[in-house]
Amino acid sequence: METTQSPTPILPVTSSSPGFFSRSIPSSVAFAVAILLFILPFAEIKCGNSTIANKSGLDFAMGKEWKAADNSGMFGQNDLNKNSMSSGEEEKRNSQIFAVAALGLGVLGLLLSFANAKTGGAGGLFTGVLSAGALIGLMFEVKKNFNKSIADQAADKSGQGSDDFGLNRIGDTMNDMKPVLDFTPWFFVAVVAFLAAAFFCYKRMRSARIT
Repeated sequence: METTQSPTPILPVTSSSPGFFSRSIPSSVAFAVAILLFILPFAEIKCGNSTIANKSGLDFAMGKEWKAADNSGMFGQNDLNKNSMSSGEEEKRNSQIFAVAALGLGVLGLLLSFANAKTGGAGGLFTGVLSAGALIGLMFEVKKNFNKSIADQAADKSGQGSDDFGLNRIGDTMNDMKPVLDFTPWFFVAVVAFLAAAFFCYKRMRSARIT
């Protein structure tokens, strides 16, 4: 007499270990990296291949003047201050607002990243995207002010103080080479780091919903 055996039920295999994106480490590290990058130069003013001045993200946030670069040659900090190598008060304030917003939101995002998955995920996603957006706004604002200074110089090259960035003295001394404004790789890495933090927070929020 044959006996039939009922098939052994197959139980689903579950993993007890949390996934990589379910932890706060990726987003908190990304936020921390972006914040630390603020101490490095975010923008530079160059004549030819020489960097004559730079400004860090922290300098923008604190409303400080442009700093003479180490290889600026004959132009020291006194020359830059003397020639008022800075934008007007309103332009400086607008740039400062963007920088403070980016830094402040980044710090808030870092703090939120240590919260639970729901709060930290949603809050970090929001602050990460806004921080990156504020940095992009800073770049456009600074470039707008710089281009305005170039236009003022072309309109009245002999006027003292007409160039907000002190470009008259610089251009004449360096054989009338046109100064250019460049944003450094550190600036773009900070933008990417904020966006990466937002992505990690989004993945963390999604993993919390699945589990």
